[in-house]
Amino acid sequence: MSTPTRPMRRLFRYLRRYRRALSFSSLASITNKILDLMPPLLVGWIIDNLTGHPPGWLSAWFGVDSLWGGALFLSLAIIVIFGFESFFEWLYQIGFKTLAQRVQHDLRLDAYDHLQHREVAYFEQNRTGNLMAILNDDINQLERFLNSSFNEFLQLVVLFLFASFTLIAYAWELALIGIAAIPLIILGSLWYQRVIAPRYQRIREAVGALSSRLENNISGIMVVKSFSAEAYEWQRVADVSEDYRQANVSAIRLNATYVPVIRTFIALGFAGCMLLGSWWVIEDTGKITAGGLTFFGMMIQRLLWPMTRMGAIFDEYERARASARRIFGLMDTPNQLVQPAVPATFPVAGGIRLEQVHFAYDARRPILSGLDLDIRPGETIGIAGPSGAGKTTLIKLLLRLYDPTAGRVCLDGHDLRDLDAAFLRRHVALVSQDTYLFHGTIAENIAYGLSGVSTEAIARAAARAELAPFIESLPDGYDSLVGERGIKLSGGQRQRLSIARAILKDAPVLILDEATSSVDSETEAAIQAHLDELVQGRTALIIAHRLSTLRKADRIVVLQDGRVAETGHHTDLLARQGVYAGLWAVQVGV
Repeated sequence: MSTPTRPMRRLFRYLRRYRRALSFSSLASITNKILDLMPPLLVGWIIDNLTGHPPGWLSAWFGVDSLWGGALFLSLAIIVIFGFESFFEWLYQIGFKTLAQRVQHDLRLDAYDHLQHREVAYFEQNRTGNLMAILNDDINQLERFLNSSFNEFLQLVVLFLFASFTLIAYAWELALIGIAAIPLIILGSLWYQRVIAPRYQRIREAVGALSSRLENNISGIMVVKSFSAEAYEWQRVADVSEDYRQANVSAIRLNATYVPVIRTFIALGFAGCMLLGSWWVIEDTGKITAGGLTFFGMMIQRLLWPMTRMGAIFDEYERARASARRIFGLMDTPNQLVQPAVPATFPVAGGIRLEQVHFAYDARRPILSGLDLDIRPGETIGIAGPSGAGKTTLIKLLLRLYDPTAGRVCLDGHDLRDLDAAFLRRHVALVSQDTYLFHGTIAENIAYGLSGVSTEAIARAAARAELAPFIESLPDGYDSLVGERGIKLSGGQRQRLSIARAILKDAPVLILDEATSSVDSETEAAIQAHLDELVQGRTALIIAHRLSTLRKADRIVVLQDGRVAETGHHTDLLARQGVYAGLWAVQVGV
């Protein structure tokens, strides 16, 4: 996974697609903050009006000369300003929160879309829990930042600019004393941001580790229970949870120290401003009125105390920055399986050829070493060999889950690297020994990946897979839920459902990887009769440790050490007394 150096810049580039909504919400927020800063001015004017120093514009612009008239006019102005301020607050609240929902929705879908198109090796190298934490926790963290913290920072900038300008214009000496603490606050906040950043990166990593451990244990709960390993797994969860707790405690301690220190600087500036202003009023220097000092006190309060929120804003910013780094790191990692710019399309007959194919998951341990194999369209090929010979790897190469290290894998003479992956996989049906079912109904799982499939077609596929009698015995029939990962079905029922999927897909290339390994002998015989019918007219690769399954194949290819060791019919291979005959002898107990 790549690591973007400027994740927040990347986030704001991503926000360009929402520039109208972002601009509207920001404008409403700025207007709201300016209106929110008007009451201190109006209160100061009311006090000056009552003490015989009414603002000149009351008489010049509105013809208000009496004390009561001035008090009434200024009080009404407060009501109007508060009304507009509340209206613009409603606008920016709606705007930012709606924007945050749109961004988190689109960003999650974009990240998920990129993730599901990654090569299989990526998922083998990255923990599921960590990927789940990115798609859930990290994106939700960005949503929280856009919901409130971004607006808080924007309003803080407006507050600083507007309040500083009005205070300096009113009495620059008092303003300098009042805002003298601001540079210290900013420097302290920048130091805080620099120190807190690695702590939040550690928190995000700890979240991923904890999610991964929990997901792994819950998925393997049957194994945990069968080995009475509850206490062992509890301790492992406790260890990663403790790492997460310690990471948060480290950040909390720093955050708790920041605010009291900043408040001390603010109190000194505020006290100095009030002391000098009071002396001016008491000595009647004419530099400031009682109303002006009231305005100064209220505005300084409005300016300085929100600065204590800078720590919280930087806190949320760093959390969002750590999350953005992980999200865009995921999205920026290039796919190792490059799709062709102009993919080839053609009527698929099902001819397969492997030419001097080499492959290794780890460069130090080659799996396939110069494998040559030619399969004619419509031919049924059995694949046999000892464990580690490369049988499962062959399937992954045919589905282009991996590309060969060297050599070519071709479909009807076309290198698979020249084909769009979706086009290739539409023409290949796989029945795997590891059947994965999604939470949903039996009908939905049989028709998985297909659209517009009729109930009758689903029922016919289930019948041919010897699954129909079981389904029809259920109260809800084909609408019965299979449970998470098909937990409500037995291993044999899940495998027969997988066979029904392949039957319904009706692809020109069929791969059976231990397709009957989880069923009893009677069911296997019944399924085998339908499989003989199923492979007619299509290219079929049947991989099995149970060699009796391969006896009817047109050819049996025996793999050993990543190469074709033998090829021929069942009886011919037994007569050769080679690798196949040795495997057969072990199975029949000779």
